[in-house]
Amino acid sequence: MTYTLIHNTGCGSSKKGLALLQEAGIDVTVRKYTTAADRLSLEEIRDLARKMGNVSPRVFLREKDAVKLGLPDTATDEEVFTAMAENPKLIQRPIGIHGDRAVLGRPNERLLEIL
Repeated sequence: MTYTLIHNTGCGSSKKGLALLQEAGIDVTVRKYTTAADRLSLEEIRDLARKMGNVSPRVFLREKDAVKLGLPDTATDEEVFTAMAENPKLIQRPIGIHGDRAVLGRPNERLLEIL
């Protein structure tokens, strides 16, 4: 089963998460979600929330970027999902996906929990 890492190459935490997985000998498929070719669709973002246990997208929302982009605190989950699909900077990283489970790698050691 493939382990996919939702990864931002410019993020220190994301780099550390990738290194942790590689050092553990895990074969990782990297998804650079901020690039046009690897951008997550609205359905994929909804699926992440489902794989995290049917959580609100706010669980993996970058709050400081939400404020910068003017996403109101009163936004519904659907509005947050849509905003994330339109602007991937709103998605917290790294996120690990293995089978039907996903986890936000904060702290990075959490990435190992879904193996």
